[in-house]
Amino acid sequence: MPLSGHILILTGPPGSGKTTTAAALAAASDAAAVHLHADDFWRSIQSGYIPPHLPEAHAQNMTVMDVVAGTADAYARGNFFVVVDGIIGPWFLAPFRTLAAPLHYVALRPSLDDAIARCRQRGGDTLTDPGAITGLHRQFGSLGELERHVIETAGQSRADTQAAVQAALHDDRFALGNVTPQAPQGYRIQD
Repeated sequence: MPLSGHILILTGPPGSGKTTTAAALAAASDAAAVHLHADDFWRSIQSGYIPPHLPEAHAQNMTVMDVVAGTADAYARGNFFVVVDGIIGPWFLAPFRTLAAPLHYVALRPSLDDAIARCRQRGGDTLTDPGAITGLHRQFGSLGELERHVIETAGQSRADTQAAVQAALHDDRFALGNVTPQAPQGYRIQD
């Protein structure tokens, strides 16, 4: 199946390998491809930024998701294969569901220990707090009707994960159809 004009939302908790996998998929695509790293859209906020994991960031986060979806849509209309990577749980899917482009939704789920270790190894300004990582990992622990979109990555190499996501792009179970999204929860740490 040609992926020109398709959008892949590649999600999961911090440390799940989203960015590494998304970059590899876009680079290896037979179609013209673009990789949208959702974190970059938050980093673009220069004044009034609220850390996205805080409950009071909900309005900001919904605006950012509208912008990410709009950008993905513009590239898809330009016949690009668009890979969006970020912490995009079911509560953030509403703006994407309005798009005409074929959507694929894949949630990577590593073990919690792997996620924490990967986040700590990255360095820089990435999330390293085990409590915050644990809270976000829990949010992806059960996706309800979207559970069929999960790829368990514990024990997988980067190449294995990339191959699994590539296969998911050709599997109708990972197409994002008319699934009723969960009530907006925001991107927050749960206790």
